[in-house]
Amino acid sequence: MRRRPTVYDVAARAGVSIATVSFAFTQPGRVRKSTLDAVLAAADDLGYVPSANARGLATGRTGAIGLYSFDYLLDSVPPRTADTDIRHFPLYVDEVQRGVQLECRQRGWALMLGAGHNPGHLPDVIDVAGRVDGLIAFAGSAAPEAIIQVAKRIPVVELGGMVRHEGVHTVLVDNRTGMRELTEHLLTTHGCRDLAYVGGLGLPEFDARYEGFGQALTAAGLPVPSPTPSRPGRDHTTTAAVEALIRAAALPDAIVCATDQEALVAIDTLVAADIPVPARVIVTGFDGTVAGRFATPRLTTVRQPMEEVGRTAVRILAGLLDGSGGYPNEYDYLPSTFVLGASCGC
Repeated sequence: MRRRPTVYDVAARAGVSIATVSFAFTQPGRVRKSTLDAVLAAADDLGYVPSANARGLATGRTGAIGLYSFDYLLDSVPPRTADTDIRHFPLYVDEVQRGVQLECRQRGWALMLGAGHNPGHLPDVIDVAGRVDGLIAFAGSAAPEAIIQVAKRIPVVELGGMVRHEGVHTVLVDNRTGMRELTEHLLTTHGCRDLAYVGGLGLPEFDARYEGFGQALTAAGLPVPSPTPSRPGRDHTTTAAVEALIRAAALPDAIVCATDQEALVAIDTLVAADIPVPARVIVTGFDGTVAGRFATPRLTTVRQPMEEVGRTAVRILAGLLDGSGGYPNEYDYLPSTFVLGASCGC
């Protein structure tokens, strides 16, 4: 078997010290361009790949961060194929992950991904955390006790949720204001007076969306209906919720959904029952996913700055890891944007 090239081989080929080779891969800004070019050319010629383990021994860092996510899909759902409905994909998660990846690439960090279907998978998130310098986790993807345990060893940033644990930083989006603005639009522009809310509660961001919905109705002197339970990615729950509204004595003027995924399923269910959207019933979503932009009718929704959520989480970790700080044990509060589509009649 051919011997793997080492840092010593690269140094000899480029005519530099091994320290210079190390700096070329870990801190290229400290190396003169001509020298850096010579080291990289030597590495290419030899087929040299830097060892993360070796760098870790020298620096005490892995050069990687972890992203612990969740999947909306159930274990019982068949494997994804080319024909799988795009709305079954966790599109919000995908776009946030893209922000994390882009920011990591810009900083020269590796990214390790982990996921669990429910908050009971303690070993999964702890295993990921044991291999990285810092961890980003979607709120609700791991049990609180796991997050607390990890935060005692490395910096942790949660996406969504709220500041609940010492040492855990949080990136929040202003869900409440966005949903209030959307609901006010339905009340003032379209004259809606009977609105239904389809979506679940329990996660702070979902609770905030329902609160914004309720604030707009209360300010207009209208009663706030209880939410009709539904879960994004579990289409049967949304279908059942909308079918229950169809069977009621009278359809509402508008169905306000907690997510784009639920809104798209609601439109399908209404159309299948020969109820046109928005001519008979307005339907709105929340998140601003790609699927909603290409839906027919195009979805009226509230767009979250999903890529910026991911980038902000990485920036927080960077500040914590290099000591520059700048982020207290609180949160960054990013704005959401009300986006007009055609599903409200505009």
